[in-house]
Amino acid sequence: MTEATTPKRKPGNSAFKQQRLSACQPIITPKTVFPIFIAIATIFSPLGGVLFYFDDKALELSIDYTHCDTEALFEFSSIPVKYVTDSMIKSKSIPENQQHPKWKRSSITILPNNKTVTQCSILFYIHKEMKPPVYLYYRLTNFFQNERGYARSLDTDQLKGKAVNKDGLKRGGCKNLALYNNTIIYPCGLLANSMFNDTIGNLTLLDLNAPDALSLSTNITYNFTYNGIAPPGAAAKYKPTTYNISQIRPPLNWELRYPNGTYTADYPPIDPSTDEHFQVWMHTAGLPIFRKTYGINETTPLQVGSYQININTVFPVKGYGGTKSIVISTPSLVGGKHPFPGIAYIVVGVLCGIIGIILAVESFFNSNKRRDRRYAAMQIGNSQKNIDSQ
Repeated sequence: MTEATTPKRKPGNSAFKQQRLSACQPIITPKTVFPIFIAIATIFSPLGGVLFYFDDKALELSIDYTHCDTEALFEFSSIPVKYVTDSMIKSKSIPENQQHPKWKRSSITILPNNKTVTQCSILFYIHKEMKPPVYLYYRLTNFFQNERGYARSLDTDQLKGKAVNKDGLKRGGCKNLALYNNTIIYPCGLLANSMFNDTIGNLTLLDLNAPDALSLSTNITYNFTYNGIAPPGAAAKYKPTTYNISQIRPPLNWELRYPNGTYTADYPPIDPSTDEHFQVWMHTAGLPIFRKTYGINETTPLQVGSYQININTVFPVKGYGGTKSIVISTPSLVGGKHPFPGIAYIVVGVLCGIIGIILAVESFFNSNKRRDRRYAAMQIGNSQKNIDSQ
């Protein structure tokens, strides 16, 4: 071969370049694999048991009030069992002295527009004392907050206090929900417009020995605070707006909260840096079934007894086949009451344990057969080498 035809890019004669590096090629056999499965089972099963134990200690009451505006009567009547989940009751039967949750509906007028809305009043019984912190959640189903177009339908500059002009909003994430009648919507976008707007009141511990237990005059109010419910660091994403209130209007679904759907000195725009309900809503959920914190009580136990809660039902869910519920809960080791992690760890641990035992038994009883087969294969190989050498 002449110098002109000699390869110019021939790799060097090293172990790395010629791919002669030493390599580990483990032989997978039942004997080498079953200890791994046994180790996983040993770790996962107890861990799952611990998670499930502490989750079972968390107390939770969930009441679906989606159909209160149509199924409830104008006097208290029992809520269908399918709408109630109570972890404090281990059996389906309820003691005679502890009433099944009841509801009723009524029409009330709310300010500032003197609009009539449905108020759902719910009576329920707390069977075990809930030690603080006690959380009040709202739970929605079939609501896809993680849909890309929906989650991006906001303007971060506007939420950080900048007075973004109309053209800027149209080019940003808000697009079609930036203006209404040529007036800037603040805060703009689908995400803010669809904010949960049912009004959930505090709990009232009823004195059932009073002549009129439902008059609320002799009863005790259990208050929730709305501070500290937002995710850590959420407030840093927002600042008060620098718009003049004459430049902006509230989102369309917020009109009930503002006179004639406009901001005024008495009904100013929200301050997103301090409105934690807004911050909670803007922190989008990853799944279509989720709960968000509405209030918290970190100081007072929720004692055993009968309670009433009133909810102004405005937020629409029936149109997209969803539901809405209130949830009263104490936390578990991993947050709210959520048995799935514990069950998942236990199932994985049990499956790995079963597989490990099967492999161990197979390895113990069939090890001699495999050794004989390997020995026979070696003998055949040696015989073949001897024939070739001759």
